[in-house]
Amino acid sequence: MKDILKKTVIVFLMIFGFTLSSTAQAKKKADKATEEWRYEIDAVQTGTQGNYLIKVWSYSKKPEVAIDQAKKNAVHGIIFKGFTGTQSVPGQKPLTNNVNLEVEKEDFFKPFFADGGKYMKFVSMSTDGAVAAEDRMKVGKEYKIGVIVSVNVANLRKDLEEAGIIKSLGAGFN
Repeated sequence: MKDILKKTVIVFLMIFGFTLSSTAQAKKKADKATEEWRYEIDAVQTGTQGNYLIKVWSYSKKPEVAIDQAKKNAVHGIIFKGFTGTQSVPGQKPLTNNVNLEVEKEDFFKPFFADGGKYMKFVSMSTDGAVAAEDRMKVGKEYKIGVIVSVNVANLRKDLEEAGIIKSLGAGFN
């Protein structure tokens, strides 16, 4: 009876270890995809005062990873890329025009964009993570997933100004 129990525990531990290993590998791939910053942003509609409602198109071999990265990509895009508008929604310039800012302030941005990092304070999914069928496309060996998010740009700008990352609006454009 003890041998059966020992074998069962060993098998369980092996399965548990394999599960942890594969989860860690998926997270590593998600982090790598994030570091490449492959995404597109489209204007959706004018949000409430100080907020942008945008659709973020993220790329990954796994749709779940693309959905998870959408918030991070949205905040990154607002800071560094901006987005073009449509006939009914104006586009927005990035919060900085310093193309080297992310590298220059790496000590700030690395923890800021880490999983569960401070960027999470400024973004929320407007569709509870649900993705419409037309927003899920297979492109080669990966997926292109569109997720609508809301970014609180007013608070994001204020936080970046207080941290000395970007200049305030009154001080000129960074």
